[in-house]
Amino acid sequence: MNILVIESSPHKHGSSNLLADSFIRGAEETGHTVTVFDAGHAIIRPCLGCEVCDMSGPCCQKDDMETVRGLLLQADMAVFVTPLYYFGVSAQLKAVIDRFYSFTGKLSAKKLKTALIVTAWDANDWTMSAVSAYYETLCRYMHFKNQGMILGTGCGTVPMTKSTEFLRLAYELGKKISG
Repeated sequence: MNILVIESSPHKHGSSNLLADSFIRGAEETGHTVTVFDAGHAIIRPCLGCEVCDMSGPCCQKDDMETVRGLLLQADMAVFVTPLYYFGVSAQLKAVIDRFYSFTGKLSAKKLKTALIVTAWDANDWTMSAVSAYYETLCRYMHFKNQGMILGTGCGTVPMTKSTEFLRLAYELGKKISG
């Protein structure tokens, strides 16, 4: 299976990307091909809502979203990786998702398998409520097939993350993905 991992942290070696690395290791050991797109350092402008694309593209903006679009339309699965920012996905990932608008029909018709990996400093039981609801709604709307969520609470720093079960859980999620 061709898996696209979209990382969105401004910290290349931060906690969310650490969990993504564990997922990738598990997926590659199972024989999947993994491509990583670093949305945290890409140039992706926000959707203008200009309707030029008419939800079927192309988008009038010429930036790194053209690369993401091509990768997503070739992928069998996408993994959204983000630090938790005020109980939602990072602005970098949100910009990518908002730009799905220019190819919503094509992307939703794929019935793409997806997963979500999130890290947060906080460990309260309600910390991930809003981001998981957002992701589940996105899956419902886009006809994505949710393969799982790693909701890494108490993962505010790399050392904190390394002391949790979430590295193992991300690895196991990568291992269990089937074509």
